[in-house]
Amino acid sequence: MFGRVLKSLVTFRRDRRGNVAMLWGLMGAGLIGLIGLTVDFTRAQTIRTQLQNAADGAALAAARAPANVSLADRTELARAFFDAEAGEYAQGVTFSLSPAADLAYRVNVSTTMEGSLTQLISDQDWEIGVESEAVRGGVNLEVALVLDSTGSMAGSKLTALKSAATSLVDTIVQDVQTPYYSKLALVSYSVGVNAGSYAAQARGDIPAGRSISAASWSVGPQRTVTGATRANPVVVTANGHGFTNGQVVYLSGIRGMTQINNRYFRVASATTNTFALQDASTGANINGSSYSNWQSGGTQRAQRCQRNACEVVVTANSHGFSNGANVFITGVGGMNINNATGSGTGTTWTLSNVDSNTFTLVSSLGPSYSAYSNGGTAYCTTYGCEYYRFTNASGTTNVFRVSTCVSERTGAQAYTDASPATAFVGLNYPSTATNGACPTNTVLPLTTNRSTINARINGLSASGFTGGQIGAAWGWYMVSPNFSSLWTGSSAPAAYGAPETLKVVVLMTDGAFNVNYCNGVIAQNAGGGNNVDQINCNATNGDPLQQALSLCTAMKQRGIVVYTVGFDMASESQASRNMMRDCATSTSHAYMADNAADLMVAFQQIAQSISQLRISH
Repeated sequence: MFGRVLKSLVTFRRDRRGNVAMLWGLMGAGLIGLIGLTVDFTRAQTIRTQLQNAADGAALAAARAPANVSLADRTELARAFFDAEAGEYAQGVTFSLSPAADLAYRVNVSTTMEGSLTQLISDQDWEIGVESEAVRGGVNLEVALVLDSTGSMAGSKLTALKSAATSLVDTIVQDVQTPYYSKLALVSYSVGVNAGSYAAQARGDIPAGRSISAASWSVGPQRTVTGATRANPVVVTANGHGFTNGQVVYLSGIRGMTQINNRYFRVASATTNTFALQDASTGANINGSSYSNWQSGGTQRAQRCQRNACEVVVTANSHGFSNGANVFITGVGGMNINNATGSGTGTTWTLSNVDSNTFTLVSSLGPSYSAYSNGGTAYCTTYGCEYYRFTNASGTTNVFRVSTCVSERTGAQAYTDASPATAFVGLNYPSTATNGACPTNTVLPLTTNRSTINARINGLSASGFTGGQIGAAWGWYMVSPNFSSLWTGSSAPAAYGAPETLKVVVLMTDGAFNVNYCNGVIAQNAGGGNNVDQINCNATNGDPLQQALSLCTAMKQRGIVVYTVGFDMASESQASRNMMRDCATSTSHAYMADNAADLMVAFQQIAQSISQLRISH
């Protein structure tokens, strides 16, 4: 078409007739203006397209910024993005950013373009304006952030993690929670996950200890000893003693004949004022022919024992213990029959002579203790009790106390998110050693309170081995509707398949998963721990990496998006690195960060992806 117009113009120019020249004068300017209009319109469209693309990016940048960024700083950020994208067209534009409804930000851009040949028609500049609005994706967000707080994270690595995690939280959790909410839960792990106040519901109640109301070893009044013969058997004089044959007495304060002092004997040949001594165990006569001479003076006495070996008899009404059971005793006043109060002592009392309200402490020597004054509690020591007595991998006995930490769930529901009312998660009997102790950081269920989340992150401390499979499980539980018996109210996760709802787990670690459990204690084949702290059985659920992968597979099947972040894992095994890759929803959801800067970028990219930003118009 342009060629035909040009040919006509040449013909007009060559035609010398007056009427043609006049027509050319009338029509030339208009035809040239029309051509210029076409050219300038194309230019305007090119500029507008460039400005629109830049404005779209600027709006996204504004909406992507953390919620606590001011409008002025957000505008500066958006303008910088716009200038970079618009290039030469950014010169002289009018740029503005304003908040819009529903977590959106609107960018308005306008500029002028000077006409070229169109000035033959009009000398006015062209006005070009574009508008873009970015909003967060139309979904409710439920995100579980699972962080490694093991001993290898101590120092600068934990500092870097806190900064990166806080950045993610600030991007995801918004001040305005309508029309869509954005909630985040926090799980940190080392040898296990500390369920805190939720532990009892998650792993089941622990049987209460039995209150002790009395403890004694002797009965009846003390009798004063006034003599003892060097004979076979030794005959003791204690006027009006009241002992009968077969009873056991304890002699103390004996002078001269010290061979019978602080010992217990069976009474034989008893008369009103005397009795002979026999061995309490064998019944053999005590031959005192070679003993020293008895001496008078001092406080010499005989006391009748309640049990054959002068063992302590404890009263704890309706205690429920049985003969041969081992109990852990603590809190007794006066008579120090307490076992050590910490884990790892290996000390308990074996019981005998058990009836409904009393029991005897085997091998206790009552006269060696002060008198009972008050209090005390006796605990069972089998698996599921407050204290657990077990044989460790070195073949000796340990007694560990249950904690609010939890270990793997076993059995048919090991790799599901079945309600804890259906299947409890595993108990955790941790060592008191630094690398085996229960971490102090407790779980935080879904919340919209960004300050609370960040305060928890900043309070993280590092210790212990790596039970990452337990962290992965609890990441799932935090967003699972099947755990709503634990996470109630505003922390309750939405149902699976709820409209416009996205569930996400972000799992981070800096090393190999090296802790797994048997009966709530670190297993003897675990990679972390030592023979003293490990139980003498292999892990019930097997390899922790495979456990984690099974959990990730199961949660992905429920529609949960899984991101993984490996931090400084270049020296870790290929199996560990593969697990982090395979655990993620896809390879694009798996990140490997070699240093603090990489970690920050990884968390920021994950946060941006989760936020599901989109252009609305």
